[in-house]
Order: sequence, then structure tokens, then C-alpha cells
Amino acid sequence: MSDCIARSAGEADVGVLAELVRSCIAELRTQRGGELWAITGARAEPVEDSLASAVSAAEVLVLCGDYVGVTVGYAVAVLVPTTDGRRIARVTDLFTLPDARHVGVGESMMDECVAWARMNHAVAIDAAVLPGTRDSKNFFEGFGLTARELTVSLAL
Repeated sequence: MSDCIARSAGEADVGVLAELVRSCIAELRTQRGGELWAITGARAEPVEDSLASAVSAAEVLVLCGDYVGVTVGYAVAVLVPTTDGRRIARVTDLFTLPDARHVGVGESMMDECVAWARMNHAVAIDAAVLPGTRDSKNFFEGFGLTARELTVSLAL
């Protein structure tokens, strides 16, 4: 039995997931592009509200990433309609606490996201990565994801 599992989150997990969201935002805020992402793309407070909605939504996958029985990561994927009537799966959140990285938690969650996307007949799966997070880019590339769009910005 593996020490890493990705499991569906339930209402009882919202509190621990909210703390992980806050840790994710705090970490990414310090990265290149992170400050603007934190006010445009990150979950808004109270994050418990959006997480509770996500956990109960049919077109959303919310996962707990557990390592030796402790939740140390989370992932959220949503089905997004395309202009031609199909859908893509968008990984909106994927985070593992720094001390729990490189043990397979993120991989377990991403495997579940890909399987869920396939099960829901998504034509693609995507995720956003900040420009300074090389490890994150490499992680997603390991699953076959490649850049399809870049966003450029000018701070005013």
C-alpha cells in the first residue's frame, strides 16, 4: 500500500483545505507574477465558501492529497465548456506543502485529475503556472501538458 493517496474531499475536509489554500496563496504571492495572481486568480476570502461550493458541485473535482494519513495537499479541477460544445478540464488548484513534496502526493492528485477528465470526456486538461515556478512547469510537463497560451501584463 502506498503512503500517498488522492481522495475525494468532503464537507468535513473544508477546514483543512482552506488552510492549504492560504498556504498556497502565501507561497505563490512571493513568486514572479504571484502578487497580481493573488488578487486576480486566487480564491477570495472566505475561501471556505468557494471550497464548500466546489465540494458539492457536480462539474468540479476536489481532492485531498494524503501522505501517511495526513492531508498535505489539495487539488481542484473544473469542467469548462468550449465554444464548440465540448469541455476541457481545468486544474485550478494543485498544491502540496513544501515538506511533503517529492513523495508522490502531487502525482497522485494529478493522476486522479487526468482520470476524472477522461471519465468526463474532456477534450483536454490544462493548468496555469506562474512564470517563476520552474518546478511546477516541469511537474505538469511530466504529465504531457505543454504551454498553449501566455499571459503578459504591465503593472500600472
